[in-house]
Amino acid sequence: MHIKVLHNSNCSKSNAVLEYLKENKVAFEVINIVEEPLSILEIKTVLKKLGKNISEIIRDNEKLYKEQFADKEYSEEEWLTILSENPSLVQRPILIKGNEAIIGRPIEKVIDFIEN
Repeated sequence: MHIKVLHNSNCSKSNAVLEYLKENKVAFEVINIVEEPLSILEIKTVLKKLGKNISEIIRDNEKLYKEQFADKEYSEEEWLTILSENPSLVQRPILIKGNEAIIGRPIEKVIDFIEN
């Protein structure tokens, strides 16, 4: 089993998931979404694997969101562009295994995802 982890190194939850994977000797690849932002196509692919819509992967508690995007209406296409240009607004960590993906919080979701 090989897992891709969409990661933000400034996120304690994301770092905790990486530590868990290392401790349990799970093969994984880290994609730092801050250093390598996802393209619009990659975001669409992740959404499909997650089975979620765009609003479910937006971090609306981020300062950037509150200052620039709260209380404004954007289309899905506009949000795709916003998220590709502002990767800190993407929920993390996101774990991808084949055609499935999860948002890796809480850690129990990660454990279930790895074991199934």
